[in-house]
Amino acid sequence: MRIGDAAAAAGTTPRALRFYEERGLLAPPRRTAAGQRDYGPGEVARVRVIRELLALGLTVEDLRAVADRIDVLVENPRRRCGPPDSDAPGSGVVDRRIAALDTEIERLTRLRAGLALRTYGQQ
Repeated sequence: MRIGDAAAAAGTTPRALRFYEERGLLAPPRRTAAGQRDYGPGEVARVRVIRELLALGLTVEDLRAVADRIDVLVENPRRRCGPPDSDAPGSGVVDRRIAALDTEIERLTRLRAGLALRTYGQQ
């Protein structure tokens, strides 16, 4: 299917597909005789997984670090990444992202408390 159809099927835009390809998250698709990108169901499924992981808070750089293992989630979407001592695909990336989110939550909590104290005299 052409890029517009593949993007619609994956719930994204043609620009996003090209971006994922440029960043190494999506292999360059086959080309038609006319040179147009030709995507199959496998590429659409991979883009769906990429979008889900991005929506969960992982970054494009996080995904680049495990790009060779994204297909594991395409094949088994319910697969878990596993505990930190595991050799499961992406477990280190996920742990680092969770730690970064925890740090950001702590920062925002302190910021909120400071603003509430300054504004309302309470926490």
